[in-house]
Amino acid sequence: MNQDRIEGNWKQFKGMVKEQWGKLTDDDMDVIAGKRDHLLGRIQERHGLSKDEADVQVKDWETRNPSFFFEKS
Repeated sequence: MNQDRIEGNWKQFKGMVKEQWGKLTDDDMDVIAGKRDHLLGRIQERHGLSKDEADVQVKDWETRNPSFFFEKS
């Protein structure tokens, strides 16, 4: 995964993130700002998940949306 790519496309990701994790607020989106570790923390906090469970959910979401997360060859 390319972190620069995520941060650069964050405006596009926001809607998808909020759709997946509906308890996240607009303020959460501003704090997350495309940073994966911030996303994990907010998912844990808002959805009452462990760090490991939040990581599993984010990895699954990344796998289902590869065009956003991986460089095209």
